[in-house]
Amino acid sequence: MGRLEGKVALVTGGRGGIGRAICARFEAEGAAVYAADLSEAGSLDAAGGASRFLRLDVTREDEAIAALARVRDEHGKLDILVNAAGIEIEKTIEETTLDEWNRSFAVNVTGTFLTSKHALPLMRKAAEGGSSASIINFGSYDGFIADPGLAAYCATKGAVHALTRAMACDHGPEGIRVNAICPGYIDTPMLQSFFTGEGSGAGGKSIGELQQAVRDVHPMRTYGTPEDIANLVNWLASDEARYASGQLWVLDGGLSAQVQQMKI
Repeated sequence: MGRLEGKVALVTGGRGGIGRAICARFEAEGAAVYAADLSEAGSLDAAGGASRFLRLDVTREDEAIAALARVRDEHGKLDILVNAAGIEIEKTIEETTLDEWNRSFAVNVTGTFLTSKHALPLMRKAAEGGSSASIINFGSYDGFIADPGLAAYCATKGAVHALTRAMACDHGPEGIRVNAICPGYIDTPMLQSFFTGEGSGAGGKSIGELQQAVRDVHPMRTYGTPEDIANLVNWLASDEARYASGQLWVLDGGLSAQVQQMKI
């Protein structure tokens, strides 16, 4: 029997790199899983994947309401919500347009707000049986320290960190735990986009050279995989983490533990 047997989970960004890994792990642990995303193919541009697909634009309240209504009609509760949908813009604030700034906050912050807001009634139902329900937001190590040229992204992740703590305080008495995962460099389409983007500081280096430079700046000399993230998410979703709430869990291979980072 898996750690999540009998539980119901919804993962936003569920067809992305990290989202797919989380959905697959949840299903392997016995949960009924909804992968919520803009399209079936998602950011990996690949059909299929574990779990039920659920169309959701996290910036639209009507779609958030409809998505949670489907979960309610099919299961009557929601034990686990993972807010993994997110975007990144590689620009300073001077280069960032107002539309880009607003879009970043709409997906990364408002999306977390809307999905959580409309999930709460179903999560209270899940907590009635005595076990806690679990919301897992996605912050970033960039919410603590900053990479150059990621101003809007850093700002949104700092906001998610603060929102996570506030939600944990507000809803802990209802049996709902709230935590945030704060990844560093993870091998996803977003990271590969960073390697090719102007904000990466490639300076004429090949993609391979830049990838190696990123590995070398980590004490562990590698960056993470979606499965590394899924391992921690799975524990936070389970009853083993019953006393874990209101925390920002950094998973970055020791990157932010260093006194000074290499400029990449």
